[in-house]
Amino acid sequence: MSPTQVPAALPSAVVHTRDERGVHFLALNRAASFNVLGEDMLAALQQALDAVALDTSARAVVISAHGKAFCAGHNLKEMAARPELGYYQALFAQCTRMMLAIQNLPVPVIAQVQGVATAAGCQLVAQCDLAVASSDASFGVNGIDVGLFCATPSVPLSRNMPAKQAMEMLLTGGFISADEARVRGLVNRVVAPALLGDEVERLLAAILPKPRDAIAMGKALFYQQRETGMRAAYQLAGQTMACNMVHADAQEGVQAFIDKRKPRWPAHQ
Repeated sequence: MSPTQVPAALPSAVVHTRDERGVHFLALNRAASFNVLGEDMLAALQQALDAVALDTSARAVVISAHGKAFCAGHNLKEMAARPELGYYQALFAQCTRMMLAIQNLPVPVIAQVQGVATAAGCQLVAQCDLAVASSDASFGVNGIDVGLFCATPSVPLSRNMPAKQAMEMLLTGGFISADEARVRGLVNRVVAPALLGDEVERLLAAILPKPRDAIAMGKALFYQQRETGMRAAYQLAGQTMACNMVHADAQEGVQAFIDKRKPRWPAHQ
């Protein structure tokens, strides 16, 4: 089914369309930078999610991405340019608002994942209600490689998979395949790359005939009964991540990433 362009002008970081079924499609549109969650991307996603929340006939949301990667996490170049605790606190608070907006929507949100989903990109997949992955997708929370423990991504990740499996990813920075992500509970389905869109449509076809209000109530209840501490966990994780980001190790690690060299950890010299 071909969607029609949403009339309201939205930032080009996200292409937002809606079809006649009430399905909103949000496509991350920064392929050249691997769809990093920079300030513009976070703002665009927030605006799109807010628009969905106001659409009383919305039935579902599909978050996909243009290019080879789904999302490579936060924009490290942006972050390195402003080594200030207050800036990092505001940035992670902005990201948390966007992630919680996904949970707070009364309709199912499906991640359609191709390529790599790392750090906050993996967080985005974990935050969605459902996820369908291409067989060539891979997932990681590898901030630790630049000295930054993926604190905020750990919040939904640890609610998607068993604790030790999540902790292994967080501590090692290692990536898992799409098939392993399905086994661990991070994604629902894995299909060949050419069939990714079709598989999302099959999932939508199973959901859309169901009563909208029942789904809305059920989704709200699901998260409320599952845990009541996500907001507090995000606040703690955001503060931890912001404090971590101003640490000399993280500053050196990010700069080394930008310079394409191995980090020289200040604390270990």
